[in-house]
Amino acid sequence: MAMATAETGVIGGIAARFRICPASGLKIDLAAQRLIKANAVAAIVFLAIGGLFGLMVALTRWQAVHLLPADMFYLVLTAHGLDVLLLWILFFEMAVLYFASAVLLNCRLAAPRIAWLGFVLMLGGGLLTNVTVLQGQSSVMFTSYPPLQAHPNFYLGLILFAVGALLGCLVFLGTLVIAKEEKTYEGSIPLVTFGALTACIIAIFTIASGAIILIPTWLWSIGYISEINTVMYKLVWWAMGHSSQQVNVSAHVAIWYAIIAILLGAKPLSEKVSRTAFFLYILFLQLASAHHLLVEPGVSAEWRVFNTSYFMYMAVLGSMIHGMTVPGAIEAAQRRNGYTRGAFEWLRKAPWGNPAFSGMFLSLVMFGFLGGISGVVLGTEQINIMLHNTLYVPGHFHATVVAGTTLAFMAVTYLLLPLIFQRQVIWPRLAKWQPYLFGIGVAGISLFMMGAGTLGVARRHWDVAFSDATLSFAYPAAAFLMLALNGLSAVMAAIGGALFVVIVVASVLWGKPVDASNIVESLGPMPQRQVGDAVSSYGNAGTWKLPGTYILVSVFFTAFVLYYFVNWKYLSQLWPMG
Repeated sequence: MAMATAETGVIGGIAARFRICPASGLKIDLAAQRLIKANAVAAIVFLAIGGLFGLMVALTRWQAVHLLPADMFYLVLTAHGLDVLLLWILFFEMAVLYFASAVLLNCRLAAPRIAWLGFVLMLGGGLLTNVTVLQGQSSVMFTSYPPLQAHPNFYLGLILFAVGALLGCLVFLGTLVIAKEEKTYEGSIPLVTFGALTACIIAIFTIASGAIILIPTWLWSIGYISEINTVMYKLVWWAMGHSSQQVNVSAHVAIWYAIIAILLGAKPLSEKVSRTAFFLYILFLQLASAHHLLVEPGVSAEWRVFNTSYFMYMAVLGSMIHGMTVPGAIEAAQRRNGYTRGAFEWLRKAPWGNPAFSGMFLSLVMFGFLGGISGVVLGTEQINIMLHNTLYVPGHFHATVVAGTTLAFMAVTYLLLPLIFQRQVIWPRLAKWQPYLFGIGVAGISLFMMGAGTLGVARRHWDVAFSDATLSFAYPAAAFLMLALNGLSAVMAAIGGALFVVIVVASVLWGKPVDASNIVESLGPMPQRQVGDAVSSYGNAGTWKLPGTYILVSVFFTAFVLYYFVNWKYLSQLWPMG
């Protein structure tokens, strides 16, 4: 089965072309490799465009700059949400699905032509919606709530994009079937593939929800349906809008496991427990959609209570499991590699100079401390009333989707360059600092937007100073300081994001080719073992003696409890009893 270079092989009676990765020993289907490249490149292009729009939004909210007029602000804000919440993320997730199936399972990709059709539909739909927005006909925000009505091509582009993503998910599932039938792996599918499967299942639910609401909304926009019920729209739309972010969570957690396996040979503390945590995502993550609807008059009190308690905390439990087992796996691997002094030598001696590791760990910390804690606060019915439709909500989004998902996707790109694009990372010193620059900037965006939201600043508002309002109103002075600091943080994040795009593009075009002689150097410091064995096989860390991880988890829980208490205290002061 082994082939040193790209060769023609016959698997299951079907001709396919493969190459053998010199670092991992994994057999890479060249059709899958081309699709991974295409989806990753499209993702990075939309990240660059969406990031530019995001910088313009932040500079408009900064009152001293106030960059855009009102009409352009809402146009740019719509395009920003479309490009970074949907196009950048889902294109990259398609690349992750193909990598986690065909590459990690050593098998051919199912139906490459269908996968290419899906890519074309996603690209065409994304471009159609972008052009429609930029023509000034569809400044309805990412959520596009009726009675606001966009141009029909806005909805049509989203529908085409969703159909393309659905085809990619089906190709992924078909590839799993091929791998099972042809026995290209032993036992259970690898944990990273299991995480990708979780993302795929949630994505199919998400796409189905989008179809249920976007198709009639498109018919409404062209005059075939007289009206769309607003509360019904919001209920079904958020089954898509929020659940799409749960696809991101599953994907970036799988990437955390992949990166630590590739760089450190790390295994989860317990595969069964980690798989159970992913399974909790499938069952319960969608319930968090409710926090967008807690002030709607059309849903019952029982519905609100059920969706903001009980089972929603089972999804929180899943994230907390990953939040312990990922640093625990790192500590176990590092101690096995000789870093055993004190509680934290394993962390001090981790490969912080490797942007794949630093980006992953920053993603882990910021997703947990900023995104996770704020998400539970927003998901609590009583506290949500204080923060709903304030800047706290996009502050939380940036902590999860940007600090969590985007930073994790950036981190794994530094491994995809040598493994898939077969190019060394160009300008390694700049690459070393890029995750820190972007991560610190994004952390600032999240914190200062949540701070402004806590002070009551409305989201989606062009002029928070209300300078042309008939009746005067003023937020506390600290709110304007928060928005200024948010603008400065956005500039830092934009520089870090632009640096990432430039490094990746330059590496693909001019990076030194990777072969067996320099692949390990290209990936960064690694133990002397096959990458394929670490990332594509079943196994446990084999120890629970993890004093450093227990301390870190204790710090997290302390911060969690204190912040939760502070918000309840704040609520009690706003609504005094007795």
